[in-house]
Amino acid sequence: MDDGRPLILTLRLDAASRARFDALRRAHFPPARNHLSAHVTLFHALPADHAGAVHADVADAARRPPFDVEVAGLRSLGRGVAYVLRSPALDALRAALAARWAPWLTRQDAQRFAAHVTVQNKVEPAAARALLGELTAGFRPGTARAEGLDLWRYDGGPWVADGGAAFRPDAPG
Repeated sequence: MDDGRPLILTLRLDAASRARFDALRRAHFPPARNHLSAHVTLFHALPADHAGAVHADVADAARRPPFDVEVAGLRSLGRGVAYVLRSPALDALRAALAARWAPWLTRQDAQRFAAHVTVQNKVEPAAARALLGELTAGFRPGTARAEGLDLWRYDGGPWVADGGAAFRPDAPG
């Protein structure tokens, strides 16, 4: 359905990982700007007039088993901090969708993909540097489980759920 609002595609992580990243967002994101739960954005603005194709492609892409994503480190966003995620499976999934949607992609979505979860943004650079140092000092690599894909409609701040699909544990790898 084309209601004019662009679509956003995110990776669905396991509940424990989402809870951990959400707690960090609540602790470190400016409350007046924290409209969203922690997320891994794969595409920021897919055109509303291609919503039918996007939904079909997402359902097709989700016909795969869940996979692990390495929580590999932290990085500065200048005015915030993000956890760096690494996964060849995620990179391949995102690249396949990007190739399929190449004619529609915004400049931002056509750029090189670097998976991450933002836990702080829109703060003074000094505050971001301090949090980066604090989180880096206690960082231990780990994994999160990729469990599906979620679609959202951008609504001027908050996002509104618009479907998605769970990965299928019984699907061939």
